[in-house]
Amino acid sequence: MELKCEKQKQIAVYYQDKIVGKYFADIIVENKVILELKAAESLKEEHEFQLINYLKATDIEVGLLLYFGKKPHFKRKIFSNK
Repeated sequence: MELKCEKQKQIAVYYQDKIVGKYFADIIVENKVILELKAAESLKEEHEFQLINYLKATDIEVGLLLYFGKKPHFKRKIFSNK
């Protein structure tokens, strides 16, 4: 089974129905999950906020923050768009 994956997918940011900026998600899988990949010295709270902002700007409700540093791990974020 193949999954549709889009890398560096542009996400428009709106404020009062006007585009005010854009984000670039590392990978979007099947338009249902955002993968944000990090290989920094350490995982920071800002990385989690970045993923949450991506979720807020889309209809996607599930995001995975994958950290490939000294001690690899991941965090799952869920944001209800309702």
